[in-house]
Amino acid sequence: MAINAPGPTGTNLVGVKRLLVVVVHETDPSARLGAWLRDAGLELDERHVDAGGSLPATLDGFDGLVVLGGPQSAMDDKATSPELVGVRAVLRQALDADLPTLAICLGAQLLAEVGGGKVRKGIDGPEVGALLVAKRDAADTDPLFRPLPLTPDVLQFHHDEISELPTGATLLASSPMYANQAFRVGRHVYGMQFHIETTPEIVHEWAERDVVGVAASPYDRETICLLSDAAHPHIEEAWRPFAGRFAELVRARTQQAA
Repeated sequence: MAINAPGPTGTNLVGVKRLLVVVVHETDPSARLGAWLRDAGLELDERHVDAGGSLPATLDGFDGLVVLGGPQSAMDDKATSPELVGVRAVLRQALDADLPTLAICLGAQLLAEVGGGKVRKGIDGPEVGALLVAKRDAADTDPLFRPLPLTPDVLQFHHDEISELPTGATLLASSPMYANQAFRVGRHVYGMQFHIETTPEIVHEWAERDVVGVAASPYDRETICLLSDAAHPHIEEAWRPFAGRFAELVRARTQQAA
C-alpha cells in the first residue's frame, strides 16, 4: 500500500499526545489495548489498511505508533500483501526516530524484519491459546517490563516465528516454544509476539477461523475458548498498567524531544 495521506502538521508538544494505530487486518482491532491507551490520556488515530485506509506520509505530528496483528505473513511480498508495504515504511520511520512504538504479533514480526532480523515459519508449529511468557534478565531494567509479573499471562495465535531479533535488540521475554517473544530496539521501540489487546469474542473468532492452528494445539476449539475466557481478567491485570506505562513513555519522549 502506498503511503499517500498527509500527516498532521507540526509536532504535538503540548496537550493530548497522539498515536498512529495501524490496524493491519479487521480481525485484530485495537480493542482493549486501545481503550487502555485512551484511558491513559492518549488520542488514537486508527488507520485500517486492510480496508483500504491510507497511512500518513510521515510520522510528523504523531507521538507514538501501535501496529497490530493479522493473518498475513511478514514474509509476504508486495503482490501477496500490498498493504504491508506501507506498514513496513512507518515501522522503518519509527525505528529511525526511536519513536515510542508497540508492535504486536504480525506487527512485531514486521518490526523484526525491518530492523534487520528474520522471520520464518515456526519450526515447532503454531503457538495458540492462553499461555504464559517469562521475563528475561534484561526486563529487570526496562521501564515497561520491570513491573510485570515474572510470568505474565498472554494470548498467542501465530504460525510464524521471529527467528532472529533486529540488530542491537534487547530480548525481554521468551516462551518454551519460541524464545523471541518480546524485545526492545533502542530505548522506545517494542515488539511483542503475543497478544494483550484481545477480548474473548476476538479469540473465539480466531479459533473458528484458524483451523490449522487449533489442530496443532493440545486442546480443541471449545477448550481454547474456555481457557482464553478465564485468562482475560489476568491479562488485563498485568497489561493494563503496562499500557499506562507506555503512555508515560510517550509523554516523556515528547518532552525530551521538545
